[in-house]
Order: sequence, then structure tokens, then C-alpha cells
Amino acid sequence: MNNTSPIKVISILGSTGSIGRQTLDVIAQKPKNYKINWLTTNSNIDLLESQTKKFLPNGVVIASEKNYKEFKKKTNFSGEILCGKDGLTHLASQNNDLLVSSLVGFAGVEPTLHAIKLGQTVALANKEALVSAGGLITSEAKKSGAKIIAIDSEHNAILQCLLGEDFASVSKLILTASGGPFRNTPISEFRNITKEQALKHPNWEMGSKITIDSATMMNKGLELIEAYWLFGLGANKLDVVVHPESIIHSMVEFCDTSTKAQMGLPDMRVPISYALSYPKRFSFNFPKMDLAKIGKLTFEAPDYEKFKCLNIAFDVLKTNPDYGVVLNAANEIAVESFIKEKIRFDQIPDLIEMALNKIEIKNLLDIEEIVELDACTRRYSLETANTL
Repeated sequence: MNNTSPIKVISILGSTGSIGRQTLDVIAQKPKNYKINWLTTNSNIDLLESQTKKFLPNGVVIASEKNYKEFKKKTNFSGEILCGKDGLTHLASQNNDLLVSSLVGFAGVEPTLHAIKLGQTVALANKEALVSAGGLITSEAKKSGAKIIAIDSEHNAILQCLLGEDFASVSKLILTASGGPFRNTPISEFRNITKEQALKHPNWEMGSKITIDSATMMNKGLELIEAYWLFGLGANKLDVVVHPESIIHSMVEFCDTSTKAQMGLPDMRVPISYALSYPKRFSFNFPKMDLAKIGKLTFEAPDYEKFKCLNIAFDVLKTNPDYGVVLNAANEIAVESFIKEKIRFDQIPDLIEMALNKIEIKNLLDIEEIVELDACTRRYSLETANTL
């Protein structure tokens, strides 16, 4: 395919994280197609500095004030250097053809929402944004005309399967899950799982938070809620199937019982490249899939009793998707507490259920209410984690 096209101006929220680094790897293969506008980090200022030298952005944002001051002292970067939440908001206000939102956790919600309100196109890898504020974000996108392009491999796969189809003919969206490192581990052994074991994913290389989420299968639960907001189908039209090889990334079933699947090796650069070039495709130097070498593809139903987090997420989706903000905040605290060895692996879903049963929500009409509910949930979950 001819790769000639106008230069697309891109800013990346979270450029030093896993998705941010892989996004820059994709962009480095097509320097004539993309121009970096802004980059951000929280603490990895050494990597950020090397990224500025290679990609020459117009500006950077460092979330941590301490690291911001240190970066300003050590760097020769001549562009703008901003700090904190105001800096992220400023970045989201710039003339970006595409904003890649790949911050981890709730931190990505407000700058993503700000860009959406301005009508920008957002390539979304921060699933927590839609899980926590899906109603508000999708409502603002309709008002502004903003587009949301999913980077997550599952939602990106659905996007590809839906291209050219009549959405009214869709009967089900099926998200695939690897099953994580404990797919075959008896539930009786879950209380003894260590963080070192949980951080070893069999197929994907990801950050620590999302890797733990994969081990509990909460990652798939968050993706279900994200799919609900992205594609506007009810919980009864969303499903999960465990597919250990991670070759099929998601499937769409249609009313005539035909099913389309998007396939590829487990390489996040592939959905990233599609999000960056959408709706076109560019050629990239990625490893290619060899089905004969792979040999077979297997599938099984999720074990909802063993992976309670997935069941909890489904319940939230069926009951009230707005509770996603409580689910997400409690899960972030639970994962953090497990990594710090304050709670056991099998107590992660317990802590989340406690928060969902304790915290009440009202109509979430603006971001301030969502931020307060998130903070309230975190306070409760932190206190509760110390008593488990």
C-alpha cells in the first residue's frame, strides 16, 4: 500500500509507559507520516529526555513536581516544560490530530475528557477513562463530534471486524482472554500466589498494574465495561471466551450467526499502528503470523467462581455501569495493596466487593462528582485494606 499521506500531529499521554514506548516505536518506522507534538511522564525523566532527543517534541509534561524540577535542572530540551494536572490539560488543548491516551489508571480521565470536549480524536489505551467516566465521556463526544479509536487489542479488533458492517446486524461482541498465568491454578492455591508469580504473564509484556489485572481477570472485566461504552451494546450482547494462544483478539457475531474474528500475534504495536493510521493501513516491520507453526487455537469458558473479579465486573455492567468508577478505584487500591504485600492475591476481589457494597453513587453529571467519588472510594479501600 502507498504510505504517502499528510503528516499527522500526535501527542502522547504516558510516553514512557509500555503503550507510549510502543507507540513511539511505531512512529519511528514512519517518520514521514507522523510528528510528535507533546510527550509526558510521571517519573521516568531519563527516558523522557532520550525521547525528546529522538522525536523533538514541542513540549513535555512531568506529572510529579519533584521530577519536573529535576528534569528542568538536567535537560537541554528547548521546548516547553510543564508540570502536573494543569500541564496535562494544556497538552490536551493543543492542536493535535491525534491524542494517544495511555496513562495508567484514573490519572488519564481528566485530560482525556478535556480533549474529547474540544472535539479531538483520541486513541484510547487508558481503559479506566471509560470505566470510570464512560457516560460523561461518550456524552461529551456526541456533543463535540470527537472520535474515540480504541488501542486495546480487543476493542481494536472489534473495530476492525465492524468496518463496513451494518451495526444493526450485530448480535454479540466476544472479547477473548488469555486466562492469565493462573488459568490452570486451583482456586485453593490462590491465597498463596505471590506478586512475582502474578507479574509473569504468559503472552503479553505489560506494566505491573495491567499484568496483575490480567492475573485476576479484572482486566477483562474492565474491557467489558469499556466495550459497553465504546459500542453501545447492552450487557446481554457482550461475552468473554478464554483463548490461551492470544491469536484471536476479539470476535463479532452477527444476526445470521456468521462470526468475524481479527487475528494476529500478541504484539501491541499492531493495534497501535491501526489506531494511528485509521481508517488506512500502513505496512510495518512487525513479525508475521504463521498459522501452520501455531498449529491450533483453543477456547474455553471463563471460570467465574475462580476469577471473581470478572464476575464482579459483569455484575456492575448488568446493574449500573456508572458504578465503574467505584470498581476501578477499589481495584487500583487493591492491586497496589497486593503489590505492597498488604493483602493476599485472593483478597483483591474481596476488597472491591466491600467498596461496591459500601459506596453509594448519585447521578454523575460532571467530572467533579466523578473525581470526588473516586477519591471517596480510594479512602475507604485504603482503610479497609489495612484491616484485612
